[in-house]
Amino acid sequence: VQLQASGGGLVQAGGSLRLSCAASGRTFSMYAMGWFRQAPGKEREFVAGISWSGGRIYYADSVKGRFIISGNNAKNTMYLQMNSLKPEDTAVYYCAADRSVRSWRDSAEYDYWGQGTLVTVSS
Repeated sequence: VQLQASGGGLVQAGGSLRLSCAASGRTFSMYAMGWFRQAPGKEREFVAGISWSGGRIYYADSVKGRFIISGNNAKNTMYLQMNSLKPEDTAVYYCAADRSVRSWRDSAEYDYWGQGTLVTVSS
């Protein structure tokens, strides 16, 4: 499975961005997909996760109510709509996938990763 993240950029605080993660290869075997982020000098942290069927969705408390994760099975693409962005949302955002996860928030559970896309929120 190959993942390609895109959509990052520079935005002012309060603005919006939509990230995309295009999956290719044996995507039918994937069950869990997620977004993680890593700010400079910090550990990678969970942002949001979604099951391939869309039946399960999870958010980090820090983004709940502002970010929306979704997927389009026909296009093998996952999205992260980010609204009301804050400077503390600045990070490299990574998409990830795996056949099964026990803990959606644990990055070690995911075997497949995209290359990351940089989101910078200015104050």
